[in-house]
Amino acid sequence: MSASGKMKAVVHDRYGGPDVLDLAEVPKPEPADDEILVRIHATTVTSGDCRLRSMDMPFGFSALGRAMYGVRRPKTAILGSEFSGTVEKSGARVTAFQAGDRVFGLLGARMGCHAEYCCIPESGAVARKPNSLSHRQAAALSFGGTTALDFLRRGRFRSGETILVNGSSGCVGSAAIQIAKSLGGEVTGVCGPRNTSVVKALGANRVIDYTEHDFVASGESYDVILDTVGNCSYRRCNHVLNEGGRLMLVAADLLDMLHAPLIAPISSKRVLAGPVAVLPNDIKVIAALAESGGFRPLLDRVYPIDEIKDAHRYVDTGRKRGNVVIELVHEYTSDLSTG
Repeated sequence: MSASGKMKAVVHDRYGGPDVLDLAEVPKPEPADDEILVRIHATTVTSGDCRLRSMDMPFGFSALGRAMYGVRRPKTAILGSEFSGTVEKSGARVTAFQAGDRVFGLLGARMGCHAEYCCIPESGAVARKPNSLSHRQAAALSFGGTTALDFLRRGRFRSGETILVNGSSGCVGSAAIQIAKSLGGEVTGVCGPRNTSVVKALGANRVIDYTEHDFVASGESYDVILDTVGNCSYRRCNHVLNEGGRLMLVAADLLDMLHAPLIAPISSKRVLAGPVAVLPNDIKVIAALAESGGFRPLLDRVYPIDEIKDAHRYVDTGRKRGNVVIELVHEYTSDLSTG
């Protein structure tokens, strides 16, 4: 760490490409009575981070994004929604954690994880890091894991049902495959040829290479379609949903969200879209799944904090496989995906 009372953090004071990011010294946070101070070992760069950095939002959300995060310039200088690290200090009323505990968690829309330290309430989305995972892996558990868990829960996904995951090699898609399998589902993954072996290794019963086959023309039907790409409208996919089927639009724009509630009154099928709701216990559910081997986050690349611009450039390509990790405390481990 840098000088007393300071920490290194990646900040931005304007919207734009990766070059708006700068590594700077900022005040180190101090935990409130109900918070813990975490020294961050690893965090991630997600597509959400890149959207907030550039303010390049899905259709209909640009005005809302600027209203929340700053009209002309960012109100939130430090990006980063998920972390893994070590508790350095606990607030006076904290009982669940103490200094030295290894934890992981999700700050979500608060952001602030692209830094050496963050504070989070003990009642927030934080849990002890599974012993079987490195900090690199644990940092990548929360965003994809809780998003997939929330959609599957809202869609009342049940054992024995069939699910197609469109965009199955991404952060959310790779989590959804594993969580759906742990719930007893039969999973079909859709991805490009570069990632078919990886998706199969995650546990998919079947993998469709979208460059060779269009799943909507395959003659197969599913109880659930979970779309993380943004090309699965109800009109396009209706005929490959079984009766009572659910279309889960993770990558929804404003029109998708407005259209979703209009389906249920006229059909046995449903469309689920909208913001993810992380319940207090979700992080513990994800931790238990990871500890049991039911969920291992897919890692693509690891960058040191001073190369975070390169990490953003890579995520901007739209070709990342699983998660891109930013490492602040180096670990001698090899847990990247292959394939």
